[in-house]
Amino acid sequence: MKAVVMAGGEGSRLRPLTSGVPKPLVPVVGKPVMEHILRLLKKHGITDVVVTLQYLGSAIRDYFGDGSDFGVDITYVVEDSPLGTAGSVKNAQEFLDEPFIVISGDALTDIDLTRVMQFHEEKGAAATIVLTSVPNPLEYGVVITNPDGTINRFLEKPSWGEVFSDQVNTGIYIVEPTVLDTMPPATVVDWSSDVFPKMLASAMPLYGFLAPGYWCDIGNIQTYYQANWDALEGRVDVEIAGERRHGNVWIGEDVEIGYDVRINGPAYIGNECKLKAGVFINGPACVGNFSVIDENTKVSNSIIWTYSYIGENSRLRQAIVCRHATIKNGCLLEEGAVIGDDVVVGEGTTIDAGVKIWPDKQIEPGSTVHESIIWAGHYKRGLFSSNGLVGLINIELTPEYCARLGASFAALFPKGAAVAAARDGQRPSRMIKRAMVAGMISSGASIIDLSELPIPVVQYYALGLRIAGAIHIQMSPLDSRSADIRMFDASGVVLDKKVERKLENLFFREDIRRVHFYEMGDITYPQDAIDSYIDGLIGLIDVEAIRQGHLKVLVDFDHGSASLVLARLFKELNIEAIPLNAGFDETYQSKTNEAFDEAR
Repeated sequence: MKAVVMAGGEGSRLRPLTSGVPKPLVPVVGKPVMEHILRLLKKHGITDVVVTLQYLGSAIRDYFGDGSDFGVDITYVVEDSPLGTAGSVKNAQEFLDEPFIVISGDALTDIDLTRVMQFHEEKGAAATIVLTSVPNPLEYGVVITNPDGTINRFLEKPSWGEVFSDQVNTGIYIVEPTVLDTMPPATVVDWSSDVFPKMLASAMPLYGFLAPGYWCDIGNIQTYYQANWDALEGRVDVEIAGERRHGNVWIGEDVEIGYDVRINGPAYIGNECKLKAGVFINGPACVGNFSVIDENTKVSNSIIWTYSYIGENSRLRQAIVCRHATIKNGCLLEEGAVIGDDVVVGEGTTIDAGVKIWPDKQIEPGSTVHESIIWAGHYKRGLFSSNGLVGLINIELTPEYCARLGASFAALFPKGAAVAAARDGQRPSRMIKRAMVAGMISSGASIIDLSELPIPVVQYYALGLRIAGAIHIQMSPLDSRSADIRMFDASGVVLDKKVERKLENLFFREDIRRVHFYEMGDITYPQDAIDSYIDGLIGLIDVEAIRQGHLKVLVDFDHGSASLVLARLFKELNIEAIPLNAGFDETYQSKTNEAFDEAR
């Protein structure tokens, strides 16, 4: 009998583990999960294997080659686009001229395939579905069988009110080649929702076999942990490399173990790992080949992939560290933290519980990371730079981030304090401002919404009313993908370094005031900000001298809010203005410095 190993899925629920690694290559106790599947097939005499590929298929081909290193003969079939669980097998029909077993390359199992094949032959089935019993069937396809094993009914991912059985579909099938003739070619087709219901309706012999043994669908981070722990604790019969020592501890070849290292099993330590003096491995835990754990570091309930480095005096608590990652000295990875490939975590950094860092990111030393980092390439410890608070729109400056920033800013002031908010005329600035306003209200501030105004008007307004502070958001003149957030105190002056540090502490520690619903502030919309600014400006200049000059000026407003102010000011001063680009355009991108240089 041949086998079809389905290895084309993206594994999106496992990201960032699968951002650069196909799901079948995700390691379980040091070996790709698909390697465990191939060894299971070989154990049951199945050595002729067809592997269906789609997502990152070249990585699977590079690792397994022709299969000879694993005792099997592999033929690869590539899907140009996803064809579904059955469509991918139909795509390999030319290689399937005898009964074959279909099995997922990203599940872990030790089910007795020989017994399944015998059942299939005894029943004369066109297809046999391997079933298993699970305590919570809500995430699976539930199947009920008649006493003779024939399928009676299917239900995909039921609610509790619909559950009629704890028997679920494992995705392992024995199929006769004639079943493939019922499927259209080059079409998205699924076994559970298309093929099997059609077979049931047409009275084709379709059977279910409730198999004893272990089965785990590695569909998310939690089941990935579970598969590794079950393998270490002997709940599933898989081959674990290395020398088995006391307490279910496996040690690979050429492992360097320093003075006073403690390993509480179950644990797997891969080949050529280095555990420096004072390291404590508190299992269950897995450490991949060639990884280094430096002095006095504690790794608990965690999985470390290959070629990674964990610095001195660090703590990992149920965390995952992927390939080639660097965790520098004194870091803390809390429960559920996931560090992607090639990430560098700076010294003294804390990665909060559940935070996921996508591959190739740089985390500044001393940071506390509260939210997953997907797009931004660099995570800054502080909020402010020499240009103020600048970030990539909807990548760094997300609505969630800006709401927390607004709440932190308002928490600098007493409850009920008035804070002004303004922006330029661009849509991203409006999004950021509204998110910050929501955060400020949640922290007890009352908002003076100045809508679209230039920064000097906002500063003057804050000074004139002696309100607690003000914010202004504008598109960055240096990068059209970024926005600048300016924050001012009661005098209309940018926050000093001391206040910036206080704001950063509130933001990163999430030590933010949350008021009762009846203490939340309101929003007012004053109309006098521009008039009071112009009145104040006119009071500082020789108006008559300017009026008598009969000046004529050419002004490029660059579609900005300055036109709202200068148009009135020019009228007061009897200046003839020739305006350019005076109208608002919410999608307009400001010219960069380079563009201005070219224009000259």
